[in-house]
Amino acid sequence: MSKHSVLRLTDISFEEIASLLNKYHLELHLSEATEEIPGSFWGDDEAGLIANKIYARPTTPIHSILHESCHYICMDDARRDDLDTNAGGDYDEENAVCYLQILLAKHLPSMGTPRMLQDMDTWGYTFRLGSAQAWFENDAEDAQQWLQSHKLIQSNNKLRYTLRD
Repeated sequence: MSKHSVLRLTDISFEEIASLLNKYHLELHLSEATEEIPGSFWGDDEAGLIANKIYARPTTPIHSILHESCHYICMDDARRDDLDTNAGGDYDEENAVCYLQILLAKHLPSMGTPRMLQDMDTWGYTFRLGSAQAWFENDAEDAQQWLQSHKLIQSNNKLRYTLRD
């Protein structure tokens, strides 16, 4: 699969994803197709993050929008206060971000968990067990525990729709 085969913002309803992000006090902003995306760390079609605003073009992958959103959700207040482009975070937080974006995808009817896992593999996310699904199902207990300890999910993976304190 090529990078072009992942689900992109143009493929789903803007309102569908904006509504989900709004539960975390995140605002989704659409940039013109030819504009540089504000706050994009990686450039190209990758989502941008400045304060509580997620920036995307119609061609931005949904996994990128959710990944940057999850960085915002998982970071502490001090980092959130100064957030502009580089979300930072350590190894454990990055794993938690990946885990949470998989959980959030379940709440997007146009995407769902299987498609998120597929898109993460297609885009080139790397996991020790070789795939996002294998990692999520067999090697992500530390990420799940991290999210539980910061009160972002319940023990049954149910979302709390809160931000890390």
